[in-house]
Amino acid sequence: MSLKDEELEPLDVLPVMTRWVRGTLVGIALGLTALFAVASYLNPYRSDGSARRMETHMQLGLPECTFKKVTKLPCPSCGMTTSFALTIRGDLTDAVQANSVGVLLALTLLAAIPWCIASVICRRTIFFQSAERALMVIVIGLLSLMLVRWAILVGLKVWFKLDGWF
Repeated sequence: MSLKDEELEPLDVLPVMTRWVRGTLVGIALGLTALFAVASYLNPYRSDGSARRMETHMQLGLPECTFKKVTKLPCPSCGMTTSFALTIRGDLTDAVQANSVGVLLALTLLAAIPWCIASVICRRTIFFQSAERALMVIVIGLLSLMLVRWAILVGLKVWFKLDGWF
């Protein structure tokens, strides 16, 4: 056994979470549950039954994407609400077409609900020694994927002059 192995703190001796951290995790789980309830309320399908690719958020009274309106190009998160609404219905093929990173985000947040509850019950973070580090990796990873996806879509539109594609 090396010195480095001895310096690592094993998962079974992580400190017990304070009450406010457990309360925050309960709040996060409730907030995410509300988010998915809204996603299930939204209708991501047109009247002919075909899936939308974007603009589902307008059912909530929100305006059209300002970035898209000004530049005629989608923003990095265009289609994300539609993707969530399709993912919650299990329509993953159409959800990926709306926003592939939205599917990853939806599935990650869906997995976060039982993780929050289990961590509160166990009074320790489960699966991770550092929830902060895991959160940082997930956020940076998803943001990077979102920007790469956006750059590819914009590049395809500009290089191949695909008008009306978005």
